[in-house]
Amino acid sequence: MDLTEEEIAKIVKHYKARRKYDTERYHNVNKKNPEFVAKNRQRARDHYKKYGQKKKDAYAQNKVLLSARSSYRYYKRTDRIELFKTRHPEKYQLLVDNGIAV
Repeated sequence: MDLTEEEIAKIVKHYKARRKYDTERYHNVNKKNPEFVAKNRQRARDHYKKYGQKKKDAYAQNKVLLSARSSYRYYKRTDRIELFKTRHPEKYQLLVDNGIAV
C-alpha cells in the first residue's frame, strides 16, 4: 500500500489534532474530576491485584536470563563485549541460545 505525500500529511495532521484534543481533554476535564480520578485509581489497583503475582512469577522463572541480559547490555553499552564473553561464558551462551546475543 503506497500512500502519496498528501495522504501522509493528512494522516499526520489528523493524528496531531487528535493527540492535542485528547491531551487537553485529560488535563482540563478528566484530571480535575474527582469521580474520574477515583475510577482511575481503582482500575490501577485492580490491575495490580490481577497481574502483580504473574509479573513476580515471570521474573522468578526468568531471573537468570534477565540478569545475564542486563550484564550483557552494560558491557555492550561500554563497548566491552569481548570482556563479557571471557568473564561470563555461561551467561553469554545462555543469551546466544535465546537469540539475544549474536
